[in-house]
Amino acid sequence: MAERLATSTPIAFFSSSDTIADRSLRKTVISINTFSSAPSTPCSSLKSSSLLCRPPLRTITSTRRRLSCSSSSSGVSAVTFSSSDPMQLKSARDDIKKLLDSTFCHPILVRLGWHDAGTYDKNVEEWPKRGGANGSLRFEIELKHAANAGLVNALKLIQPIKEKYPRITYADLFQLASATAIEDAGGPKIPMRYGRVDVSESEQCPDEGRLPDAGPPSPADHLRDVFYRMGLGDKEIVALSGAHTLGRSRPERSGWGKSETKYTQNGPGAPGGQSWTAQWLKFDNSYFTDIKEKKDGDLLVLPTDAVIFDDPSFKAFAEKYAEDQDVFFKDYAKAHALLSDVGAKFDPPEGFSLDNEPPQSPTPEKFVASKYSTGKSGLSEDMKRKIRAEYQAIGGSPNKPLSSNYFLNIIIFIAVLVVLTYFLGN
Repeated sequence: MAERLATSTPIAFFSSSDTIADRSLRKTVISINTFSSAPSTPCSSLKSSSLLCRPPLRTITSTRRRLSCSSSSSGVSAVTFSSSDPMQLKSARDDIKKLLDSTFCHPILVRLGWHDAGTYDKNVEEWPKRGGANGSLRFEIELKHAANAGLVNALKLIQPIKEKYPRITYADLFQLASATAIEDAGGPKIPMRYGRVDVSESEQCPDEGRLPDAGPPSPADHLRDVFYRMGLGDKEIVALSGAHTLGRSRPERSGWGKSETKYTQNGPGAPGGQSWTAQWLKFDNSYFTDIKEKKDGDLLVLPTDAVIFDDPSFKAFAEKYAEDQDVFFKDYAKAHALLSDVGAKFDPPEGFSLDNEPPQSPTPEKFVASKYSTGKSGLSEDMKRKIRAEYQAIGGSPNKPLSSNYFLNIIIFIAVLVVLTYFLGN
């Protein structure tokens, strides 16, 4: 296994494709030095600075949000939100789509969400010690973990969206960006829920070493150690591995891959790196088909990739996904949503969806129209009872149109004419 900085090199869940984002980063004023040295920011009171401190939040009245007050270094009480505002999350999603269209940063945003969530340990009950998606990846101490090399670029890309929508948490923003990138690249719709709470200080970051390595001595055992710790099984391991259909590995960051290939030498975005698939910005099942065929030396296959066709349990799922993209999409969507949930703290506890439409009120059945209709099979039982009661009151049949009412109306009309003629004649 490659050596970097005299340590074994952890592999990212996804490659750290920097794309044309690298050029746009020069315009971004966010830097580690800026945040660690700014005396006026609330983050300056932390023992270890946050790379991306959240800006002051506006006070709003909301029956859904619970507010808490915390003292800043200046002694002024600042209002913060324990979780996200749904409307701001929806707007942020639109901005993320625009960012994806202009920078092709799908892989690194997926990786950002995964690395914030992938630290979960099911054996630890206390939050946030158990890890999971809690926004801790915004802190410098966690960004320096070897597996997170290059993710500072993702944070710089997404920070303007956080500043534009201050009533959302970093934890939700990271997961929203990750899911949106998958869907925008042609992947499945992921059943996400939101309402994650952020950690508040760098001391709450997880220990290093919870993310997968690229080339461990026993890849199958290593993957199971990492993912079983999070409560996931073999199916989730293989399905989530399929997301390597997106992105590239850069040797200067991970120690793996070629400096460039025929698929990456001309972009899109910043050229270079080695991709797992030929169309590395398209989400499909080609990761599985390419590994199975082993025909293209320009495509990357790490030890943890090859093992999904070597291990008998993994292979059963990998073969299925190589043959049927719909099955892969279905299992991937469930696994992605599960990974983004485990370990997270939600407020409200059940979370909330951005895609739930309010239930439509059924169109009221018109009694008169229903009563004279010949197609009564589609009527509600309540309406049928009403019609049946009226029919029975006049001796008619509820299974036929109310033809008897026609003759009844004629009789009533004639009777009225007789009465009027009688009175007018007198």
